[in-house]
Amino acid sequence: MTAAFRSQPDAPEAWRRKAVLGLFGVFAIVIVGKAFMMQVVAPSDYNRQGDRQHIKTQELRAHRGAVRDRHGEPLALSAPVMSITANPKKLLAEPRYIAAAEKVLQERPGELTSYLKERDAQGLQQVYLRRWMNPDDAQRLAALKAPGVEIEPDYRRYYPAGEVAAHVVGFLDFEGKAMAGVERTADTALSGAPGKRRVVRDKRRRVVEDPEELKPATPGTDVQLTLDLRLQYLAYRELKAAVESNKAVGGLIVLADARSGDILALASQPGFNPNRSDLREPEALRNRAVTMTFEPGSTIKPLMVAEALEARVISPDYHVDTGNGTYKIADVTVRDVHPAGDVDLTKLLAKSSNVGAAHIGWLMGAETMWTGYSRFGFGDPVRAGLPAESPTVLRDFHQWRPSDTVTASYGYSMTVNALQLVRAYCALANDGLMPALSVIARPSAVPPQRVVSAHTAQLVRRMMEGVTTTGGTGTKAAVPGYRVAGKTGTVKKNENGRYLEGVHQSAFIGMMPAEHPELVALVMIDEPGNGEYYGGAVSAPVFGRVMAGAARLLQIKPDEMPPALPKSQQVVDATAAPQIARSRP
Repeated sequence: MTAAFRSQPDAPEAWRRKAVLGLFGVFAIVIVGKAFMMQVVAPSDYNRQGDRQHIKTQELRAHRGAVRDRHGEPLALSAPVMSITANPKKLLAEPRYIAAAEKVLQERPGELTSYLKERDAQGLQQVYLRRWMNPDDAQRLAALKAPGVEIEPDYRRYYPAGEVAAHVVGFLDFEGKAMAGVERTADTALSGAPGKRRVVRDKRRRVVEDPEELKPATPGTDVQLTLDLRLQYLAYRELKAAVESNKAVGGLIVLADARSGDILALASQPGFNPNRSDLREPEALRNRAVTMTFEPGSTIKPLMVAEALEARVISPDYHVDTGNGTYKIADVTVRDVHPAGDVDLTKLLAKSSNVGAAHIGWLMGAETMWTGYSRFGFGDPVRAGLPAESPTVLRDFHQWRPSDTVTASYGYSMTVNALQLVRAYCALANDGLMPALSVIARPSAVPPQRVVSAHTAQLVRRMMEGVTTTGGTGTKAAVPGYRVAGKTGTVKKNENGRYLEGVHQSAFIGMMPAEHPELVALVMIDEPGNGEYYGGAVSAPVFGRVMAGAARLLQIKPDEMPPALPKSQQVVDATAAPQIARSRP
């Protein structure tokens, strides 16, 4: 065998060639079978796996409805903006994009990197880079095509009236959740329903196609309030000035249509700007008109007199001798600030005699008085369309001690809130028919509830006019050209079951024009600290200014001069009335 022949390779054996060809055949069959399975037998399973990697479903936020006043003026609006989110790990892996993103976001160099590292250390997969960004700036950021960065359509809530209507309108938190006011109570109607869309992303999670919108978002509906923004500005301005000038811890004002129960203005102090989430102090968020309860004090007296007249416990010409302003009954010593001597009902209210009220309350008894207060709605929630209404206390008369019957006659041993008190006075203003209060416009009128007769309501209104005329405790509530019926109230502040020494709540509530009232308003100043604390000195002037402005804005016709009161209802001078019969306690 030659050397040349030995150098040639041995010819492959037949079995080896067949094995290799067979192996290739098996691979071909597997590949074809796999393709057949993917494309024909079970394509949907593999499509879903691919979709999970590249096709995502985004929620489309619905446009939130607007909140408007009774004339259509906007109180809350949503504007389209963009929200920017990012995956910290993915963006940190491409640092060249971070510097460019910082310029668009107007961040200091290195600030975005620190933020992302901190969030990445917390294990967060997606974080906000900027919420509520201008769409033009958002598009500049999108043009960078930074990895892990997503730009989504969003809406930002704006409150054109700011602090003026904040306690009524409320606000949304950072995540768009309704937190207070009408934003919360009408959240379902305002929110609408979110939609969904599918988007295709590349391996860097950038949207490269928007092939289909699966479900469009349903916009929320607008909500109209009963507020009149003109009156709201007026009430807010006067209340804020009064709280500041009296160095008070807070205050409230409620102005309502006496016939319909529509709340035309409602303000609370201290206030807050709903457009500034960084300036919201917990105490300022509190809407005192619904969350604060208090003993009504002397503001209860006209209602008590109305019930005594309605129950025929006393007659319109009732007189009582209040003596030297001190009266001891049922282990309670009742005192008047200014002794009034002999008083009829008009003078009793004008001078705000506790002694006179205690006489009448004792004649009424616990059951009659409790029944009367219940009919005026005390103890029952108002449900005027504002959240967080605090429960009030009107214990069952079976639980009353004799002393409770006495003190309840001049507004102690029970608690109310501002809306309850306004609702009760609307009954007197509306000839005995108590309307349902509301801050949200209603599609149809709600039937009022009969509390007392029209005759009794008219009679008590005439008596209440003495409060704002010469000799009354509320002369500073008078409005030139109009007859005003009202009542002052000054109570010691109760905290945790005990009265705070030298701490008061000062109130005035009334209606105008007195003959046929159109408006009812309550002003309460909480803990005035500038020396004066009587309702007639602190709250009555605010009432007078607000009512004067409201009469001008609403073009309420001035009153005619009041007719002379019947002799039995005239304010009697105590030193000149020895012939008046004294009532017995």
